[in-house]
Amino acid sequence: MADDGDYKRDQNYITTRITADGRDGYPVEPGRYRLVIARACPWANRAAIVRRLLGLEEVLSMGIAGPVHDERSWTFDLDPGGKDPVLGIERLQEAFFKRDPGYPRGITVPAMVDIPTGQVVTNDFNQITIDMSGEWAEYHRAGAPALYPEHLRDEIDDVNAKVFADVNNGVYRCGFASTQEAYEAAYERLFARLDWLSDRLANQRYLVGDTITEADIRLFTTLARFDAVYHGHFKCNRQKLAEMPVLWAYARDLFQTPGFGDTIHFPQIKEHYYVVHRTVNPTGIVPVGPDESGWLTPHGREELGGKPFGDGTPPGPPLETERVPSLA
Repeated sequence: MADDGDYKRDQNYITTRITADGRDGYPVEPGRYRLVIARACPWANRAAIVRRLLGLEEVLSMGIAGPVHDERSWTFDLDPGGKDPVLGIERLQEAFFKRDPGYPRGITVPAMVDIPTGQVVTNDFNQITIDMSGEWAEYHRAGAPALYPEHLRDEIDDVNAKVFADVNNGVYRCGFASTQEAYEAAYERLFARLDWLSDRLANQRYLVGDTITEADIRLFTTLARFDAVYHGHFKCNRQKLAEMPVLWAYARDLFQTPGFGDTIHFPQIKEHYYVVHRTVNPTGIVPVGPDESGWLTPHGREELGGKPFGDGTPPGPPLETERVPSLA
């Protein structure tokens, strides 16, 4: 936290990369790595979506931490015996300490773990999904979409930077501000950017080009949590998402697209934020609402044209062990 009350996210991550040529010592290999996520975390949710859309399930396994953690680490309390069945650890912290026994920073998801050594390779959420699109291309499913096409990368990067600063991280800057001034500044930036996004999406189905890209995935995971968490818990309350017609329709369009809504676990999302953030919600009471059935209502966005997967195809159903509760 800065002296002015503004929330400052620690963005120093382990930047080792898993690449096709293995230049950092970690070559892409089927079955070698485990992606660790938590359903509650928007940054990890991105990686789960990209993995689904690209069809990497059979070559990159996924461990799922529980929604509640303490100051030490995310834990695998959803698994039998409280241990990840592949890594054999109770806390993600153990994989970080195997890499660096004195690791001084927060233990974050998503994280890629090298199964043979049990060491975390990277927790650089920004690069993880980009590398899934590029470095793991040999193992993409037939019909996988181009989520980070070269001819659109500059525009995707520009949109991503704006969305990260003002929306993805902006909701946290509202929620964790420690002065009125810092909160109001973050609030104004957040809703100014949401208005900008509404204008951009009023006449085009997706953020960049006419298919789903990395930019849509990064915005979606924040929008999916907006009414359930950020509107009340983080005081982002000018409007609910459901009261912003363009963004609400856009978010529903994505939610109903295979690979998006089937990664969203609303009970775990709410449990994480309302239980873990005791400085914001001292009682730890988790709200019952809002009604989630609206996510399945018609959105009308197909009238704008575009094709979700371009010349590709939708992913198949989630693995049985990775299914989330249905809203239907």
